[in-house]
Amino acid sequence: MEEKIKKLGFDSELYLKKQSQKILERIKKFDNKLYLEFGGKLFDDLHASRVLPGFAPNIKTKLLETLKKEAEIIFCISAGDIEKNRIRADLGLSYDNDMLRVIDNLRKLGLYVSSIVITLFKGQPSAVKFGQKLTRHGEHVYYHSYTKGYPSDIDTIVSDEGYGANPYIETTRPLVVVTAPGPSSGKLATCLSQLYHSYKHGIKAGYAKFETFPVWNLPLKHPVNIAYESATADIKDVNQIDPYHFSEYGVLTVNYNRDIEVFPVVKRILKKIVGEDIYKSPTDMGVNMVAEAIIDENVVEDAAKREVVRRSFRAECDYKRGQINFDTLERSRCLVSELNITEDYLKVVPLAKATSKTSSYPCVCLMLNDGNVVYGKNKTVVSASGAVVLNALRQLAQLDDGFDIISDDILLPIIDLRKNKLHTNCQVLSLDDVLVALSISARQNEKARKALSKLPMLEGCEAHSTFILPASEELTLKKLGINVTCEPVFLNNNLFEE
Repeated sequence: MEEKIKKLGFDSELYLKKQSQKILERIKKFDNKLYLEFGGKLFDDLHASRVLPGFAPNIKTKLLETLKKEAEIIFCISAGDIEKNRIRADLGLSYDNDMLRVIDNLRKLGLYVSSIVITLFKGQPSAVKFGQKLTRHGEHVYYHSYTKGYPSDIDTIVSDEGYGANPYIETTRPLVVVTAPGPSSGKLATCLSQLYHSYKHGIKAGYAKFETFPVWNLPLKHPVNIAYESATADIKDVNQIDPYHFSEYGVLTVNYNRDIEVFPVVKRILKKIVGEDIYKSPTDMGVNMVAEAIIDENVVEDAAKREVVRRSFRAECDYKRGQINFDTLERSRCLVSELNITEDYLKVVPLAKATSKTSSYPCVCLMLNDGNVVYGKNKTVVSASGAVVLNALRQLAQLDDGFDIISDDILLPIIDLRKNKLHTNCQVLSLDDVLVALSISARQNEKARKALSKLPMLEGCEAHSTFILPASEELTLKKLGINVTCEPVFLNNNLFEE
């Protein structure tokens, strides 16, 4: 079986070249010192890779590698996010742990992470404990509190009582990347605080903003920009035409509500610090060359529409779990309607529903990249997720349906262990159990080894479950690169999920 060649809509190498050139140009506009607010994810930008087929999930890291000699990195994390144990949904990691993971990975690549700032700090116990942990590891940790006078009293904000009350973070390189594990982490305040201190030290530094989405020179209602709104429905980001840019230049550009709303304040703060207007609009502040690297508009539009549907399914399930409010759910639903599509835009959805209805079993349906479809039903030894992955690997490896890739001699002892030794409510083996068992079988079984070798071919496949998957199984499917959605239906009435 040959895998269908995946259509690409985005040229990562072209983007890398254009984006790095633009950043270097921006540095030169100032006194060879730029604080660059760096939005989005440095590693595993899975949203961008889904919306822009061809976008390398770690391309921002590659970008920093090209600027390795010029750049150092400051990480911001909100004390409130530490206290609330805020979770990054796509990886299942808390913001603080994800930040530590990213820092370790950046350093392995030889990138210089100089400091960590705990922002919006007001003595939160969890934030204090986290800061102490970092300090004992030898990290340079700073605490920034709420800015006095913000947002209306510019004279207080730009004074020793405002930004001056924050400790100055010593930096040594011309490009200072200020990033965070997620939105609303205090990146802007950190940049402006540093800019204030820099001017006090006689350094005429600059500020700029790097966000992948929304894409300023794509139409307001372009599916890529709507997909951004869908991804940020919980924080109520809304794309808008930048009125300041249109008023100044007569050109329609797109930005999001928070940047547009805060721009008059940022503009006045920058003028107070620098002594002149350096930007006429929120769009002027940005450095974003995404549109220039789109090579197939149709592929990108289709991918973005599918992502909006996936986000809508995620919202339905999160609402069912009690993790989001109804406003967020309704916003996600409306964005699907804006694109004039339905949930069946994901072809795998009606197939899963029909199979489950016919068989009377909950199931997971997976569409392979070559268009073939496989199913897994939640019946006896293996969970639906485990069954669908095994069936997919069997088909990709062109193995006879009568051949058991994993023997009962391996599967049954695992169930016995879980039930009788670990005293869990395990009725079927999870996807993780199945993958471990398959790896063990592959040591001595050539067909199992052949099946295991096909795991990379699952990347980019679409899957749909007719019930809410356990969080651990959903995460494993995502780690395999499978785009998975679920019906907002609980498999059983258990309140506790093991």
